Amino acid sequence: MNIGCVKEIKKHEYRVGITPENVKEYVNNGHTVYIEADAGAGSYFTNDEYERMGAHIISTAGEVWEKCDMMIKVKEPLPEEYPLFKKDLILYTYLHLAADRLLTDALLASRVKAVAYETIRDSSGALPLLRPMSEVAGRLSIQEGAKCLEKPMGGMGLLLGGVPGVKKANVVIVGGGVAGTNALKMALGLGAQVTIFDNNTARLAYLDDIFGQSIQTMYSTDAAIESAVEDADLVIGAVLIPGAAAPKLIKREYLKKMKKGSVIVDVSVDQGGCCETTKVTYHDAPTFVIDGVVHYCVANMPGAVSRTSTLALTNATLSYGLRIAGQGLEAAAKADAGLLAGINCYDGRLTCKEVAQGFDLEYTPPIPPSLSCFR
Repeated sequence: MNIGCVKEIKKHEYRVGITPENVKEYVNNGHTVYIEADAGAGSYFTNDEYERMGAHIISTAGEVWEKCDMMIKVKEPLPEEYPLFKKDLILYTYLHLAADRLLTDALLASRVKAVAYETIRDSSGALPLLRPMSEVAGRLSIQEGAKCLEKPMGGMGLLLGGVPGVKKANVVIVGGGVAGTNALKMALGLGAQVTIFDNNTARLAYLDDIFGQSIQTMYSTDAAIESAVEDADLVIGAVLIPGAAAPKLIKREYLKKMKKGSVIVDVSVDQGGCCETTKVTYHDAPTFVIDGVVHYCVANMPGAVSRTSTLALTNATLSYGLRIAGQGLEAAAKADAGLLAGINCYDGRLTCKEVAQGFDLEYTPPIPPSLSCFR
């Protein structure tokens, strides 16, 4: 199979979909790899490194899109890339279609086979390709939130861990999944006082067992979240419904009761955000203020630590990519129900139920065989 990888064009996105080591794995398995010149520069991978591993360096992105059978990216394609779509192209990347009707329509119209990292599941039902970036984003949320609490950034001038004789910052984390748990680890490491919410009592029990008296676990209800954010210095939104838009758990009305100079970091922003006031920002202007509350809503947070993020992501995506390239998408998906769950669009059909429901579009399930998108 012809594998392609282009330079990401999303604003301040420095990750890359394939590393030089990945190239060698694909080449060793009989595939041809085309890399756009300088695609890896943002993560400090050079053209020479890619060439030494067997890649063909191509000067323009358009040529790579034209030559490849499978395009491996990091972020969802932007409108400038839609004209490069073609029938039967396998697009393997983060898609987050629930927050992007234009991309959904473009993929369906072009009959691309779109495989979303964020909806692939492993044998336990977990999300193995979302996990590494959730780990990064969760940890980074505390790092960025602590920075936003500084007075020059618009915050109240608060040190997260305090000092002897001065109260610690109060951190509230909404969502106890991978991102929320990693935020929790970082917040505790910096000495903050932490409360974490989830609507899964088993997850709360797990977090209580692991972290004990150092944290407060809370069952997620509107009233409980409203009460907690009123007293919060830093709120982390880390809510995820796989494939679907994030629920709006932090209401606009809550902000009026929050402290002036407090901070919200919405990790869920790439799925539409879990705060009603969330809007997408970028690394060069990451914050805005509403009702005196600083919002950090960068949709590609892990791109700020591109080297770490690229290595973590490609460690997870490589094995699935090799299977798709080696067996073809259809055979690979038939052999792995978790990979099948990653197919969001196929030959003009929408095969992700959550996206179809969110946009009121026709849904075609990949099973049973009579309705198979592979017929």
